[in-house]
Amino acid sequence: MRFLIQIAAVALLAMAAGSALAHNCPNEMKAIDAKLATHPALTADNAAKVKQLRAEGEAQHKAGKHDDSMKSLAQAKKILGI
Repeated sequence: MRFLIQIAAVALLAMAAGSALAHNCPNEMKAIDAKLATHPALTADNAAKVKQLRAEGEAQHKAGKHDDSMKSLAQAKKILGI
């Protein structure tokens, strides 16, 4: 019986961790916004690309496509150097 409780607890924690990661998009967007607020030295093309990727990430997040959102936001963060 104790073993089943431990397995259930581990399964519950694993699901909670997955859910938390899937909804980390807002934190990623906040990090991008904070960096953009510092007016980083970017080329016009890179600045436009970051803004485009950030907007795509937000739209994907709102559509429930969290994996796609995280990919878009990760690309924007890479350009920004964060």
